[in-house]
Amino acid sequence: MKSILRALMILLIVAVSYTLFIQYGSTPEKISNDDKPQVSNNETKQNKPLNIPSSGLLSFIGKSSETLEKKLGKPDRIDSSAYDYKWWVYNKGKQQYVQIGVLGDKIVTLFATGDKVNTKPFKIGQPAREVFKTAKIAPHVNVEYGGNSYRFEFSEDDMNTRPTVKIGDFYVQLYMDKFEGKLSSIRVLDAETLIKQRPYEVVYRGKLIEPKALKEAEWQQVEKANENQIFDLTNVIRARYGLSKLEWDETVSKVAEGHSRDMKEHDYFSHVSEYEGTLKNRLEKGKVDYEQAGENIALNYVDGPAAIEGWLNSEGHRKALLNKDYTNLGVGVDQKYYTQNFIKKWN
Repeated sequence: MKSILRALMILLIVAVSYTLFIQYGSTPEKISNDDKPQVSNNETKQNKPLNIPSSGLLSFIGKSSETLEKKLGKPDRIDSSAYDYKWWVYNKGKQQYVQIGVLGDKIVTLFATGDKVNTKPFKIGQPAREVFKTAKIAPHVNVEYGGNSYRFEFSEDDMNTRPTVKIGDFYVQLYMDKFEGKLSSIRVLDAETLIKQRPYEVVYRGKLIEPKALKEAEWQQVEKANENQIFDLTNVIRARYGLSKLEWDETVSKVAEGHSRDMKEHDYFSHVSEYEGTLKNRLEKGKVDYEQAGENIALNYVDGPAAIEGWLNSEGHRKALLNKDYTNLGVGVDQKYYTQNFIKKWN
């Protein structure tokens, strides 16, 4: 009888985490009308230009890797990306988590979150109202690069949860936590990197710049990098809410990787596979012993940090990220297919 009740409990918990992931698909719940961006259709006339500050992380963009190492020291690790640069990762937990993209010897992008990270003129945790006062948001951002013109167009949800503003010669993407109504993280990019990533709909005149095509071995390095970054950022976000750190679980990771690969190979996006079944089926096949389990999936995000911010703004996936009962996490990525499998081990 106990085993039957235990099995039913596991099925119920897994089902709760099975809300299908729809990217950026709902209206912000804690961002009120007063906190929404002040929309400007004429960026030049109505918006006071913002300049890159002389100190803080944003001042690193365009500088050399030598300058970076002098300021922050050697990174905890160096990860590959799908956009030609290498990520220098500095992970100090919930206080400071920074990824800085270096192409050749030049800093071309960064992603940052944390209580103590210096992201002037913005501050992580800053209320949306203050963020949108600092940077008035237009429904698009224009980019001129190499004689080409690009216009990135934002949906209403993009404007509320991940708009991009121009600061000096660079572009800052603001990831808003819609449930808390606060700035969750930022990403800064130079023009070329923004064009390569194309995180929004784009209309262009001229040449559409593409990142270098990756070979299979290179994709494997990028996939492993995204897995590590998703794992790190999951724990950074959990620490933000006073939750316990999850342990990396290699066995669970292989199950997650198998699901990402299965979705890509069979061209579908779902928690249930025609070929491998449900999460429960997959964990059983992987010989994973667990009390509770849950799963998050994502598709077509530019990288792991973007996927994490997407999950954080989706109610069902946020619950999995912030579930106090989970003890272990496995992450599996196959190109632009992302899977997180959470479990609680038996006591």
